[in-house]
Amino acid sequence: MAQRTRLDDDHCAIAQALDVVGDWWTLLIVRDAARGVRRFDEMQRELGVSRKVLSERLKLLVEADVVTRVPYQDRPVRHEYRLTPRGRALLPVLVALQDWGDTWVLGEGETMATAAETSREAQRVHALLGTRLPELRLVGHDGELLDPVATDTPFTVLYCFPGAYARKDAYPPGWARIPGARGCTLESCSYRDQLAEFTAAGATVHGVSSQRPDEQRAFAEKEGLRFPLLSDADLALTAALRLPTFRAAGVSRLKRLTLVLDGDRTVRDVQYPITDVTASVEAALRTVRGLASRSG
Repeated sequence: MAQRTRLDDDHCAIAQALDVVGDWWTLLIVRDAARGVRRFDEMQRELGVSRKVLSERLKLLVEADVVTRVPYQDRPVRHEYRLTPRGRALLPVLVALQDWGDTWVLGEGETMATAAETSREAQRVHALLGTRLPELRLVGHDGELLDPVATDTPFTVLYCFPGAYARKDAYPPGWARIPGARGCTLESCSYRDQLAEFTAAGATVHGVSSQRPDEQRAFAEKEGLRFPLLSDADLALTAALRLPTFRAAGVSRLKRLTLVLDGDRTVRDVQYPITDVTASVEAALRTVRGLASRSG
């Protein structure tokens, strides 16, 4: 049986939360479940933990309603572990921990919407090449739930941006002084202006930020965007791919990066960091055309 030390401070929500997820293996299990690693053997391989420890932690998480067991095979019966709504509510906690680690452990403590090309954060993002995005849905700026990966074109260009607003006074205080934060309007309008070329090359364009859908809708209408902006306000996509973030005005914001995915949900190209937004749009178009040419 798993050994646990009870935290008896009934009036402290932090203590009560740590009573459920205070063990570091527990949060790593939640991290991997968010990435689509849900089966016991896959988790053990990813974490490098003993079967005994993993079994104990999964049992505790099921009892706490953080994950639920779902059968995926009948003979013999085998289960995978999926995050419950209670478990998905932990994703902002994981993203905040990652942001703190990128900023204060791996970085210099500076708030940035970008990173150095040689940073370990950039290496982590580029390691997404060849990985597969798990099934998930995000809210579009029109209010509909959408798959970040298009199902009707061979490729999807997924450009992640910190934030874009219809009104200049809506930007967080000090936004222009955050390295890498500026340029979101130019980036979106560049994709708008070249959308026909992306379509001809067989690619759908999706923009993603952690803004609310109503903020995205106002921006999309003002700039006449003809492609969806997706809201990752609950950080499901961010946690699934461990995308880098920074904090501004009390909100976790995606750093600027671009992914090209194929119809199998596999990441085929990564741009990060991005220092020239118009050049990054051109680079994404060249990538899609090259992939289309190689696929015949």
